[in-house]
Amino acid sequence: MSTYKKTIGTNVRNNAGNLTGSEDQIFYDSTNLDFKYQFPNVSTAWRTGNNLNTARRQGAGSGVQTAALVFGGNANPGNLGVTELYDGVSFSEVNDLNTGRSLYGGGTGTSTASLAFSGYVGSNRSETESWNGSSWTEVADLNTARRQVAGVGDSNTAALCVGGFAPPTIYAITESWNGSAWTEVADLGTARYYLAGGGTATSGVVMGGYSTPPATRYANTETWNGSSWTETTDMNTARRNNDGSGTSSSSAIYAGGFATAGSALTETWDGTTWTETADLSVARYGTNSSGTATSALAAGGYSQPASSEVASVEEFAANAPVGAWATGGTMNTARGSVGGTPAGTQSAAMATSGQTPSVVANVEQYNGSSWTEVADVNTARANGSAAGTSTANLFFGGSPNRGNTESWNGSSWTEVNDLNTGRPQFGGAGATYTAAIAAGGYTSAFKNETETWNGTSWTEVSNLNTARSACGLAGTSTASVLAGGESPAGNDAKTEIWNGSSWTEVNDLNTAKREFATIGSTYTNALVAGGVSPISGNIDTKVEDWNGASWQETSDISTGRYQLNAGQSGTTTSGVIFGGQPTYGSPSATTGATEEWSGSSDIIKVLTD
Repeated sequence: MSTYKKTIGTNVRNNAGNLTGSEDQIFYDSTNLDFKYQFPNVSTAWRTGNNLNTARRQGAGSGVQTAALVFGGNANPGNLGVTELYDGVSFSEVNDLNTGRSLYGGGTGTSTASLAFSGYVGSNRSETESWNGSSWTEVADLNTARRQVAGVGDSNTAALCVGGFAPPTIYAITESWNGSAWTEVADLGTARYYLAGGGTATSGVVMGGYSTPPATRYANTETWNGSSWTETTDMNTARRNNDGSGTSSSSAIYAGGFATAGSALTETWDGTTWTETADLSVARYGTNSSGTATSALAAGGYSQPASSEVASVEEFAANAPVGAWATGGTMNTARGSVGGTPAGTQSAAMATSGQTPSVVANVEQYNGSSWTEVADVNTARANGSAAGTSTANLFFGGSPNRGNTESWNGSSWTEVNDLNTGRPQFGGAGATYTAAIAAGGYTSAFKNETETWNGTSWTEVSNLNTARSACGLAGTSTASVLAGGESPAGNDAKTEIWNGSSWTEVNDLNTAKREFATIGSTYTNALVAGGVSPISGNIDTKVEDWNGASWQETSDISTGRYQLNAGQSGTTTSGVIFGGQPTYGSPSATTGATEEWSGSSDIIKVLTD
């Protein structure tokens, strides 16, 4: 018996065919007589970025998400002068502040022209330092020494120092910097400290903060027009002790902070209202922030419940493209540890060999709706990998410690030269059957060896930085990205980029895991789907999207599964995954299920329930 449900209090749009551009909407297709849902095609989320070299809280940040400066702060037991520069991928240490101190948000500017002021180190500070892109120079002091201020400004020649605390006084003072001296200007409407700021010296905003006695956390927001402050709409949640960022009095973001405890809450400001958006992954306060309301960076801080300074970094992306998964045809032979077609398509994929739990040699091709058996490989094996397409494929490696390489011409398999290091559970990729890459794996130990294929033979090249197995690899033999896997330390989140000659560590996955599918034809665009998270066996449905610099969680697959190492085909806009194991530690529980990924702008599915 069918179960019917009714929708109350809403109208369902009637449309002849599919809608265009009306995302997140149920509608009735009067042409095909179906109720349908059009998925949202963008999401807002925080991605995990590469860690700071020095964990800290209560420093300051400046710049944008891809070119930021973090300086000063506290790393118990001492105050810091350490300055780090972010290029969108990783942090590097540059020249220290002349006076190491906790800045509590006392910073403004860009990655090449910043200002550091106020703070605390043994006493309240008035020192100001200017950054020219390579070093800090001491310049004129503030008129009033204090700490826990807000910094507002986008350069080292025009900035505001707002509010603050010098016991027992809580300040409403605003001082304006003109590149050579500080001048007192109009006071804040509400005196407070531990407040945050964003914008410019002529169009700024401050929010939140704290005062005592009595202990009060503020949600107050005030905007600056170049001469005076105006009280406006409060934040949704009163908080203190965090850095803010933004570009003007009408565009800002506040992430984290301290409410009743460390917070993950994020709010964005449009000049009129505060809107709650995607939470931070790690609740924290005392962060070092930079960027804009749509592209921000939250670096370090003091985490809860860990109660310690952290080095972790998160990147905020507003309106990032997303996609959806749909069920595809089922393979004739359910299997895990199957080879795929990294450069194939959603409608032209191939599943090669694998484990049922016995090892099988059979090969199947997918046409977008069903699987058809074709010629078997010469050597059956599990945990091999592949390069190329469904008509020109290379299948190589596998268990037990095999180096066997076979070439597919669209109708039959031919044995060619073996890998130098025979192995299973490695990352493999390549755009064609004449240009491939193999990295990592496991024999009697975790491997870091990398080999490239030129159509005739394999050549050993530079090793991975982290030896690992069961990792994912996407791209080409000269430009690829490798992520996750299992290393001696357990499940891994590390990501490395191959430039044709060496590997470079970049931003980690959000979730450390192994034995997942990796979809992508370039090193700047990839998806990882499924896998197993902890060593104990948490089968994952999570999917993460790589944009060339960081990972962001996107739409989950419908069925959690692992042993997917090479069971995939396509790109980040149109791909497919297949096979795997849905039950941890049960090799007989293999699946032939296929899921299709669509990253198009209009993702529409028929409502069947």
